[in-house]
Amino acid sequence: MPETFSKTTNEIIRHVVCFKFKDCAKKSEIERIENEFTALREKISGILSLEWGKNNSPENLNKEFTHCFIVSFESKQARKVYLPHPQHLAFVSILKPILEDVFVIDFNP
Repeated sequence: MPETFSKTTNEIIRHVVCFKFKDCAKKSEIERIENEFTALREKISGILSLEWGKNNSPENLNKEFTHCFIVSFESKQARKVYLPHPQHLAFVSILKPILEDVFVIDFNP
């Protein structure tokens, strides 16, 4: 049975994840990552929203990071459930072989 979480503005967590892929990563592999990451919203409770996009900044300050995903969690407890969740770990296992680097930062809006 899925866990339920309380949702107050102070408890919401924004989980920002940016990826830099290896040069050898194929377009089809990157597209799979895009699809698998966005599918986590339906697989793991406690996620309020999940948005993502590819870098399009003209400033050229992205340090070769191309993809940004923003996951909004209902609470710290929801994030705590998400991180070791089997669906999240399965996603990480397909990501790691083509991942050069990752940047993660979380904050309360």
